Amino acid sequence: MIPPSRIAFIGNSLPRHCGIATFTTDLQQAVASFCPGVDAAIVAMTDQGHRYDYPSTVIAEIHDAKAADYLRAADLLNAEKFDVVSLQHEFGIFGGSAGDRILPLLSRLTKPVVTTLHTVLAEPTAKQRAVMERVIARSARLVVMAEKARGLLRAVYQTPDEKIVVIPHGIPDFPLVGSAGAKAELGFSDRTVILTFGLLSPNKGIEVMIEAMPNILKSRPDAVYVVLGATHPNLIRAQGEAYREGLAARARELGIAEHVVFLDRFVDQPTLLRFISMCDLYVTPYLSEAQMTSGTLSYSFGLGKPVVSTPYWHAQELLADGRGILVPFGDSKAIGDAIAGLLTDDGRRQAMGERAHAESRSMVWERIAGRYQGVFEEVRDERRRDQRSVQPPALLELARFSPSRPQQAPPEMRLDHFMAMCDDTGLFQHAVHSVPDRSHGYCVDDNARALLLACALNAPGETRLADDVTSRLASFVQHAWNPDTKHFRNFMSFERRWLEDRGSEDSHGRTMWALGECARSDVSPSRRSWAAALFGQALPTVMGFGSPRAWAFTLLGLDGHLATGVVDDAAEECRLRLANRLMALLASVESKDWVWFEEGLAYDNARLPQALIVTGQATETPAYVAAGLRSLRWLMARQTAPEGHFRPIGSDSFGAIRQAPEPFDQQPLEATAAISACLAAWRVDGDAAWRAEAGSAFAWFLGRNDLSETVVDLETGSCRDGLHSDRPNENRGGESVVSYLLSLAEMRRAVRLSGQRMERSPLQALRV
Repeated sequence: MIPPSRIAFIGNSLPRHCGIATFTTDLQQAVASFCPGVDAAIVAMTDQGHRYDYPSTVIAEIHDAKAADYLRAADLLNAEKFDVVSLQHEFGIFGGSAGDRILPLLSRLTKPVVTTLHTVLAEPTAKQRAVMERVIARSARLVVMAEKARGLLRAVYQTPDEKIVVIPHGIPDFPLVGSAGAKAELGFSDRTVILTFGLLSPNKGIEVMIEAMPNILKSRPDAVYVVLGATHPNLIRAQGEAYREGLAARARELGIAEHVVFLDRFVDQPTLLRFISMCDLYVTPYLSEAQMTSGTLSYSFGLGKPVVSTPYWHAQELLADGRGILVPFGDSKAIGDAIAGLLTDDGRRQAMGERAHAESRSMVWERIAGRYQGVFEEVRDERRRDQRSVQPPALLELARFSPSRPQQAPPEMRLDHFMAMCDDTGLFQHAVHSVPDRSHGYCVDDNARALLLACALNAPGETRLADDVTSRLASFVQHAWNPDTKHFRNFMSFERRWLEDRGSEDSHGRTMWALGECARSDVSPSRRSWAAALFGQALPTVMGFGSPRAWAFTLLGLDGHLATGVVDDAAEECRLRLANRLMALLASVESKDWVWFEEGLAYDNARLPQALIVTGQATETPAYVAAGLRSLRWLMARQTAPEGHFRPIGSDSFGAIRQAPEPFDQQPLEATAAISACLAAWRVDGDAAWRAEAGSAFAWFLGRNDLSETVVDLETGSCRDGLHSDRPNENRGGESVVSYLLSLAEMRRAVRLSGQRMERSPLQALRV
């Protein structure tokens, strides 16, 4: 097999001070040395509030609290054509809950992933289990460093055995040497040295060793316990050096302060190896068995040092069969007796060290790199075979659907979930998973959207809603109208009690849109007349609004209302005034790099350019159309991921001033607005690129998104409420289902229209 030529390692990296950073750097260097010509690079995790002077092998860094960094890293790895990605997984190094910010990166990667699990929990929390299961599912192989971890993956996480590979922790290839030279160099001549190394924290059990020292000193009065390592950064942030100071105070209380030496520093590998070389015995008195691997234990064992340890999982395996001594957790007498026994038996201690060194040769980094390289080759070749032999599933074919390819049928219109979300009052706001949630009642926003859907289903090629359903939606809108305030109310409880006298400006504008469309395309002449009359009553209120979205929604409603042929001078005047307001906003905010109506992006963004496009087409005003197309083109560029799929403006961006949009949370509403606006742009200027943009936005529902997760259920027509950074939102409320169905109706209509040849575009007719 030909080795992969490009391998990327994701994890902490030196000069960050932690064991994962040391491991990632050592593994990257070992793989690069094992196969000359292999490009082995690191994507480094950076903890919040810190900066590191990374070497050139680090091609990118991810700030653990910044969701966008994870996605940018995935885009980079995809674009740079790495063959394999090696993920170093530890819950604490990734941001979010239980490190769930790594999940969008994994979902977005198009490369096979080999994950090294530095921790495998026997009793994970629900969140830890959910994250681990997603990591396991996305990984082609899982590397663990102990057989115990293999067993837990099988028993706790039901991981197939063929997916698991056991590769020990790597160690430097260091000769077996005596301790006298290193002792002299480091200032410990004529002392018997017991060593513990690693970041200092309470789970390391240092206090147990300090309590054991008086017993040890009875047998070896020259003994000294050296604790080498800086205090863990998380502990420093939480309580400073209180833990270290408490340990030193306890040594003083026991009268052994001169026999306990704290060396508060993070040392590089050559320095660490000198310290291990000079010790007579290494001890790991950890307090919990749930430690799957210990780099310090591996290093000491590999340098031929006798080890006394508590029986945490890694130590149980490495020191079994007399390769070291295991003592109970938290038992200072047992650990003291074991150490004293070894320090007073030179022959036994020397034999134990020689055996450790001999048996550890399979763990040197060169051998470990070779084993990793073999795994990388396997998954790379498997991916290539899969890509050649596996036919794309039907859903992926649908995800490639575009209205520019009329021979390709869009999904069927399924209304099962929509109907389940309706009762005899109207459309429920929310659902718990797919079950309607009565506790949140109803709102005019969602019922107005549903009325728009009823109108869309009156088009040729669609099956109309039952008349009583459409009538129920219209009745809700009528009941929402408050003649005393001249506003529409929005929120209603399940008990049919209005929760306010007036709703928001945007909910009023959206209701105007539904009424205007109902006046144009409802199948019932009576309901068309009703809609036109209520539209006229509610229109003057809009002129006092300051919300650009309320103006845009009303302009979309005016497009329907005035398309009926009604002579309504007041409505015509309102249309021009509202369109000019949007034009004035754009002129006041727009710059070379920010072609938008506001200083930030919010929700339903594409409705603003859509309103100008349709208004410009209806009034034959080229300036409106040009402004709409210009701003929509700018918006869609920001809603397109580097690899080309649609990425809606995330709700985390709302309120940010002139900043690059955040990717999450993503909501169906944004995809629906983008589809409508792009199809409006296509209808006005005839450019097929707009159809492709609409198709890309629709494919977001079908799985062409940042998580590669389908948002809809094609069998029932239900739609998830969006995409979090790590998972879909499994609730399927009213806004979401109507958003999807409206988009589907528009795409189906676009397919029908795409077969009709346009002699010239409407935009050319306007001489823009």
